[in-house]
Amino acid sequence: MGSATSRAFGRLAVAARVFVLLALVGPALWARDTASFPALVALAVVLGVGAIAAQQRWQLTASSDLLEATAVGVVVALPAETSPGLLAALALPPFLSGLRHGNRGVAEAMTAQLIGVVATATLVGGGIEGGFGVAIFTWTVCGLGFGLVAGFLHTFLRREPDSVAGYREARQLLRELLDLSGDLSSGLDPVSQADSLLIAVRDELPACDLAVHVPQHDGLTPLTRSRVSTETPEGESPTADPEQSARLAERVLATGRPLTRGQDFAFPLTAGGAIVAVVAGSLSERLSPDQVGLSTRLGALSRSLSADAVRLEASLLFGQLRDAATSEERRRLAREMHDGMAQEIASMGYFVDGLIAAAESPEQGTQLLLLRESITSVVAEVRRSVLTLRSAVDGSDSLGAAIGGVARHLSALSGVPISVTVDEGTVRLRPEVEAELMRITQEALNNAVRHAQASRIDVACEVSPPEVSITVRDNGRGLQQKRVDSHGLEIMQERARLVGATLDIGNHPDGGALVSLRISGDAARGAAVSDHDRESVLP
Repeated sequence: MGSATSRAFGRLAVAARVFVLLALVGPALWARDTASFPALVALAVVLGVGAIAAQQRWQLTASSDLLEATAVGVVVALPAETSPGLLAALALPPFLSGLRHGNRGVAEAMTAQLIGVVATATLVGGGIEGGFGVAIFTWTVCGLGFGLVAGFLHTFLRREPDSVAGYREARQLLRELLDLSGDLSSGLDPVSQADSLLIAVRDELPACDLAVHVPQHDGLTPLTRSRVSTETPEGESPTADPEQSARLAERVLATGRPLTRGQDFAFPLTAGGAIVAVVAGSLSERLSPDQVGLSTRLGALSRSLSADAVRLEASLLFGQLRDAATSEERRRLAREMHDGMAQEIASMGYFVDGLIAAAESPEQGTQLLLLRESITSVVAEVRRSVLTLRSAVDGSDSLGAAIGGVARHLSALSGVPISVTVDEGTVRLRPEVEAELMRITQEALNNAVRHAQASRIDVACEVSPPEVSITVRDNGRGLQQKRVDSHGLEIMQERARLVGATLDIGNHPDGGALVSLRISGDAARGAAVSDHDRESVLP
C-alpha cells in the first residue's frame, strides 16, 4: 500500500467522524435536547481519539477498531429512550473499519457495536422494545451498506499493481482472435479486402480509375488501385487524374461525406462511426455524372459497403498489431545485443590490447594484432546488427529519410562513403510497405559494406506512390560465388514479394554490384484479372 493511499484513507476517516458529529449535534442544538448533550460529549471524545490517531498515523489494529465500535454502541444506547436519533452513529464504525481492514473488519465492527448496544440497553434500560429495536436494525443495515463500500475501496485501492495484467488481457484477446480466425472467410489481408471493395464499386459504377485510400500519418495513403484501359482520341489526354482524386479523397476524410468534382468522385467507408477508408476514382470520359446519377449512387454505396468496411478495418488493425509486436521484439533483441554481447566482445579486445603490450616476441605480437583486428571486426558487425534491428521508418521520417539515416550510420561505422539521392513527395506509402523496402535497402547496404570491398556506395530513392524505385550500387568487386550458409539474398527476395516489389541483383556493366528494387503499377497486379488492368499501389 502506498503512502499516498494511506494518507487519503486517514483524511477520509477524519472527515467521516466530523460529518457524523455535525449531523448529530446540529439537530440536538436546534431542538435544545439537553438530555443528549452528555452522550454527544462522550461520543465526541471516542471519535476524537480515533480522529487524532488517524491524523498522527498511529498503528491501528483490529482490536482498537473493535474497542471504538463497542464504545460507540455503549454511548448511543445510554440515552436511546430520550434521544433515539443518536443511534445514527451506528453507521460510522463499520465504514471506518472497512477502510482499514476490508469486509472482515466490517463484520467485526458491526458485531462489536451490536454487543455494546444490546448489553447497555439490557443492563441500563431493562431491554429492547419495539421502536428501539427497529431503529437499531435500520442504522445497523445502513452501517453494513457504508461498510461494504469502504471494503470495496480497501480492496481496489490498496491492491498491489499487477505487472503482468497487460499480458493476461492480451492472452485472453489473442485466444479469442484465434478462435475467431476460423470464421474469417475473407482472411486478414488488407489488400485483398480492398480489392473486393473495388470490384463491388466497379459493379455499380462505370469507373475507369478506382483507388482505396486509408488514413495514415495524419493523411491518406493509397492502399490499392484498379484501372481500366480506355482508348483516348489522338491528341487528348485521359480524364483520370490520380492526384486530383487523391486531393478529393483528403477532403472527404475531413468532411465525412461523398464529394464529386467533374468526372472525379470520392466517398467514405465507415465502421462504428469512424472513417476506415476513402474510395476515390474517375468516371469514364464517355459518361457524365448526371447521366449515371453519381451523387445518389455514392451515398448508396457508402451505406451498402459497411460490412466490407468492417472487414477492411479488422485487417488493418491486425496488421498494426503484427507490426507493433515485431517492432518491440526487434528493439528488445537490439538492447540485449548491445548491452550483452557487444560489451563482452569489446572487453576481450581490451584484454588482447594488454597482451600485445606484453608480447614476448615480434611473431607473438603479430598474431595478437591479427586477433585484435578480428575482434574489432566482430564488434563492428554486432553494432551493424544492432543498427539493423533498431532502424525503422516511424510516423515522422519518410522512407528516404530513414534510408539516409541508415546510410549515415553505416558510413560512420565502416568508413565507406555512402551517397544518398532522394526524390519523394508528401504522399506516403503504408508503414508496413515502407518498413519492408527499408529493410531490403538496409541489407543491400550491409552487403556492400561487408563484402564488396568498395570505396564508394551510391543510393538512389524515388518514391511516387504507387511507384517506387530504389537502387544501391557500389564500385567494388561485384557479386561473388554465394556461400552455402548465406540466406541474405533469399530473405531480401521474400521481403520484396511480400510488398509486390521486383528485386534485381546483379553486376553493373561498369563494375561493382547493382541492386534494383521497384514497385510499379503495371507489374504489381497486371495479371490479377483478365478484363481489368489491375495494379496494386501498396500491397
